[in-house]
Amino acid sequence: MTTERDGTRPDPPLLRSLAYLVMNLPIGIASFVFVVTTVSVGLGTVIIWVGLAVLAVAILSWRGFAQFERARVHAMLGTYVATPYRPPPKQGKRWATRVKDPATWKDLVYCVLLLPIGIAEFTLMVTFWATSLWLVTMPIYWTWLPDAWRPILWNDHPLFAIDSWPDTLLWCALGVLVLAVAVALTRVLGTLHARFARALLGPSERRIDKLERLSTAGAIDWSSEWPHTTNTMYRPVSR
Repeated sequence: MTTERDGTRPDPPLLRSLAYLVMNLPIGIASFVFVVTTVSVGLGTVIIWVGLAVLAVAILSWRGFAQFERARVHAMLGTYVATPYRPPPKQGKRWATRVKDPATWKDLVYCVLLLPIGIAEFTLMVTFWATSLWLVTMPIYWTWLPDAWRPILWNDHPLFAIDSWPDTLLWCALGVLVLAVAVALTRVLGTLHARFARALLGPSERRIDKLERLSTAGAIDWSSEWPHTTNTMYRPVSR
């Protein structure tokens, strides 16, 4: 099983992390609205049995969305998230297994939390990257920049005003600094979100321990059976 316990720590690439973090806002809105709507309708109509069908569709949908998120995390953040679901029984009680599976409800939590997390990630990415690129490229477009859009600190007593091309170099240098912060922030947020996805969409530590014990159960230690000990007796073969 691929987890951080075997050394596979998340190390997302920069550009794909940026794309992933920006995409989290619209995807988070869609997942939040769907989950809240279907769960509300399902619970409100469960008394007439229609709600059970709505809740069943909701459970299958957010489990499917969680599977999509695992694939998206793997493709864009370079982090594999193992599927945590309990295997369904061969006959009957499949729905009971799904409902009792903690992974089902962790998927629900992820769908809901993706909206506030996506808002924060989208805001930080757009703010830092847009500001840095605006400042870094200022020496190129400053002549076409309207006076109202030029960066001036304190309107009454401006510290910096752009009146010539050399004046833009200070702002360009500041943009390089902001760009470095944006790059570092993107990597940090990408890594944090990869770990967040593993925590909610992957198997728990308890389940990993159980699977590791099962995978080694019944193993034979052949070292004690190999005929190299001093207690082994050999007899010549008569012809």
